[in-house]
Amino acid sequence: MNRTNGGGGANLYALRGYNAALMLDLLRSAGRAGISRLELAERTGLTPQAVSKITARLRDDGLVAEAGRQASTGGKPRTSLRLVPEAGHAVGLHLERDELRAVLVDLTGAVVGERRGPLDLGAGSEAVVEVAAREVEGLVGGVDGELGAVLGVGVAMPGPLDHTHGVLHRVTGFPEWDGFPLRDALARRLGMPVVLDKDTNAAALGLAVEGEVGSFAYLHLGTGLGAGLVLGGAVHRGAHTGAGEFGHQVIQLDGPVCSCGDRGCIEVLCLGAVARGDVDEAARVLGAGAANLVGLLDIDLVLLGGRIVAAEPERFVRGVGAVLDARAQREGASSPVPVRVASGGEWGVAEGAAQLLLAPLFGRAED
Repeated sequence: MNRTNGGGGANLYALRGYNAALMLDLLRSAGRAGISRLELAERTGLTPQAVSKITARLRDDGLVAEAGRQASTGGKPRTSLRLVPEAGHAVGLHLERDELRAVLVDLTGAVVGERRGPLDLGAGSEAVVEVAAREVEGLVGGVDGELGAVLGVGVAMPGPLDHTHGVLHRVTGFPEWDGFPLRDALARRLGMPVVLDKDTNAAALGLAVEGEVGSFAYLHLGTGLGAGLVLGGAVHRGAHTGAGEFGHQVIQLDGPVCSCGDRGCIEVLCLGAVARGDVDEAARVLGAGAANLVGLLDIDLVLLGGRIVAAEPERFVRGVGAVLDARAQREGASSPVPVRVASGGEWGVAEGAAQLLLAPLFGRAED
C-alpha cells in the first residue's frame, strides 16, 4: 500500500520551509472565510512580494484556494485565501493493550473516517503489525471519492518507548516488545511514513494543537496510567523521550506489586481501586499523583482522559480536584490548579496521533 501521493496530491513534506508552514497555520486558523495576502504579510512580518510568491506555490500544489473577496474599505477589494482541507490526510492509530482505534483526518484535523476493533498486544509483533496495517488499509480504502495525499500514520501506544528511533522498550505488562522497531516495521508493511509516540504524548499534542495553552498535564487512565506533559506550549518528552511515566511513581512503600515490577505505584493502586468498584478512592490516588506533578512542574491545568475516566468523569474531576484544592489551601495559593475532562473523549489519543504527522506541516515541530 502506498498512497502518500494518492489522488495526485502535493508532496506535502517538500513544503518544510518555515515561512510556508507559518502561512499554512494562519490559513488553517482562518477557516473557510480565509485571510488576505496583506493580512498574511502583516501577521508574518514578510514582505507582500514574499507572501505572494509562497502563496502562489501553495496554490499550485493544491493546498490553498481563493475564498472570495473581502468587502472594500475604500480601495480595491482584497482576495481571501483559504486552506483546502481535503488536499491531504493523516491516519491516527491508537494501540491499546486490548483494542485498536484508527481515525483518518484532513488537514484541519477534522475526522473523515474511523475504525475500532479488538487487539491483543500480547499476540506478538508480527500479528499486531498485521492487524494494525489492515485497519489502516481498510480506513484509507473506505473513503468515498478522491482522497488527497496521505502523509502517513501516527501510532500512539503505551510506553515506555523511544520516540526518536521508533523503538519500543519494555511496555508495561508486555516486556517481550523490548527493542522492537515498530515504526520501521509498520512503515515497511504499509509503504508510507510512520511516526511512533506514547499515547499520552499524542493526546497532549492534539490538545495543544486544538487550543490548550500554557503548561498542562494530560492524565490518561485506561488499561494503564500515564501522563502527557505540555510545558511552555510544547510536548515535553525528556532527554531520552521517556518523560511521562506518571503511573509508576511510588506513593506507597511496600504496597501491592505493580505490573512494572515495583511496589506501590500509582497505577496499581488506582486500577486496584477501580477493580474493587471504589471510584472515589481511585480518584483520590490519581489526585495524589496530580498534586505531585503540580508541585514539581508548576503547571496551569490538569486534564483527565481514558476509558475509565470516561465512565465516571464527574467523580474523577471532583476527586482529583479535591486533592488539588487541599494542596492549594495548605500552601496558601490564591487558587487551586483547575481540573477538567479533556476534549476528544475516547478518540482523543487517535486524533492526537494523527497530529504527529500534521503538526510539522503547520510549523509545530515537536522534539
